[in-house]
Amino acid sequence: MNPILRGTVLAMALLGVGLAHAQNAPAAYPQHPVRMIVPFPPGGPADICGRLLAQKLSQSLGQQVYVENQAGAGGNLGMGNAARAAPDGHTMVFVSTSYVVNPSLYPKLPYDPIKDFAPVTLAGLSPNVLVVHPSIPATNVKELIAFLKANPAKYSIAHAGVGTTPHLSAEMFKQAFGLDVVTVPFSGSAPAVQSALAGHTPIAFAVLTPAVPLVKDGKLRALAVTTPYRSPALPEVPTLAEAGVPDEEADTMQGVLVPAATPRPVVELLNREIRKAMAEPDVKEKLAALGYEPVTTTPDEFAARIKADIPKWAKVIRDANIKLEQ
Repeated sequence: MNPILRGTVLAMALLGVGLAHAQNAPAAYPQHPVRMIVPFPPGGPADICGRLLAQKLSQSLGQQVYVENQAGAGGNLGMGNAARAAPDGHTMVFVSTSYVVNPSLYPKLPYDPIKDFAPVTLAGLSPNVLVVHPSIPATNVKELIAFLKANPAKYSIAHAGVGTTPHLSAEMFKQAFGLDVVTVPFSGSAPAVQSALAGHTPIAFAVLTPAVPLVKDGKLRALAVTTPYRSPALPEVPTLAEAGVPDEEADTMQGVLVPAATPRPVVELLNREIRKAMAEPDVKEKLAALGYEPVTTTPDEFAARIKADIPKWAKVIRDANIKLEQ
């Protein structure tokens, strides 16, 4: 080939590659303030975690990231609005475990949890903890199971409310061992723990935060945490698997999603910045006060967890015949 022609062809090829990369790369991002929808009321764990992350992202992205609370229908209202937002990275949604539980609790959702969102990253996890009143003569999980089997229909288990992961933990535990116990809903883990403390419902599954001080003071006995790893808040308490009860893991998660069709480079940029933010010491400290640990993932890892969790909780909900009061 003529050297001049060969050079021209090479230049055109390089130009084509450059144009292809330019088309795949996002424009300057973010171009204006970024909205983070928190589909829960102000003051709760998701709101506090979301605001902490928004503050860090505002610094790293060079644009304000602001929280917009859109509470209602167990998180479905805000998640539905987020699903319909422009897929340009300027709307995120900070979700909790209700995202993977609600598809089985509600007859109809304003979003498709798989098709309508692009997962960015898991952000944090909080174990549930199984606690008992000192009057219960069980010092470990196997002893509790034996005690409940020997005393059918005599005891109840408190939990944080219908559809919460403490509730699902209790139901999964009950189903796994065919226990004849009643699960009793409360309006959060704090009142559930207080009921256990008073001996009214002497067994409880709860999130860590309200239980830890009572366990450390010896007022309640913690038998196990429900995650695959021990919690730094209660390092002496075994996991359910360590206690001889495998495949019963449950936790409360926090994570970040964006509308489907958000450009992959934007998703990856957000993933990198969120993972850096969650690794900062002050973030770890503030999350620990809420009973959470910062745990981040790749977008694909988070997507895989979502796809696994939806059918997992669907089975528990179906087998327990859990229904919301509409």
